[in-house]
Amino acid sequence: MKKTLLLTVPALALTMALPAVAQDSITGIRDLNDRIEEIETDVADDLARSEDAARFAFPEFRPGFSGSAALGYTARTGNTESQDFNLGVRLRYAQGPWVQTLGVAADFAEDGGTRTREDIFMVYDANYYLNDRFYLFGLARAERDGLASTAGEIARDGFVGVGPGYRLVNTEDMAWRIQAGVGVSYLQDGTGASTTEEGVIASSRFFYRLSDSVFLTNDTDVLNSSAALRASNDFGVNFKVSDTLSTRVSYLTDYNDARDIRTDNRLGVSLVVGF
Repeated sequence: MKKTLLLTVPALALTMALPAVAQDSITGIRDLNDRIEEIETDVADDLARSEDAARFAFPEFRPGFSGSAALGYTARTGNTESQDFNLGVRLRYAQGPWVQTLGVAADFAEDGGTRTREDIFMVYDANYYLNDRFYLFGLARAERDGLASTAGEIARDGFVGVGPGYRLVNTEDMAWRIQAGVGVSYLQDGTGASTTEEGVIASSRFFYRLSDSVFLTNDTDVLNSSAALRASNDFGVNFKVSDTLSTRVSYLTDYNDARDIRTDNRLGVSLVVGF
């Protein structure tokens, strides 16, 4: 199995020099290993932003049902009384031009007999490919915060949208597809007050290969409704020097004209070396 080293963690050299039998919380090595794994996951998520299974044509998944599931449970007693439960499920059904995906994530936590987290997030994504360029999409999203109790907290957040998509460019070095449609969003705050509004959604996915080892991506999403105009743009430059060296520099812009400060920006740099 290939081992992965994050250059952003120079303390890893200390970990490798200590005895393997000392992997416990007293020495702190276990805590460091857990932290390194968290960093690895964050970096992997950032690198995965450049991936698009439907970039060049409709993705070829295994026919029928497939998927994966992950479950975690931790209970602590003694000085700390707590429980944590996490569940993640992804199901996919592919049949001819139809590709449907359902993802569910759930997080529950309790500390000293008091619930501290009760979150459920679900997304259904369906695509019907008419040919190599034209397709139809449907999207449904639902999010629930069981602990929301004030007007400033969102207890329910749902969205349903449908529309067409089209590939403007579809070559090995450049791919660009756009999609747009109509949708309905539903929001409910912690007091039970709710808002339902119609909106227009539009997305763009652009890929351009500068060389065999460098390519850039630009992903844009816009949702316009009576409540606000919301937009996000993720621009990234990706370097793959070899099978063991990958780098991504990204700039994410998030805009919402309903906020006092309308624009948030984030610069990200990720570097992974494996050997």
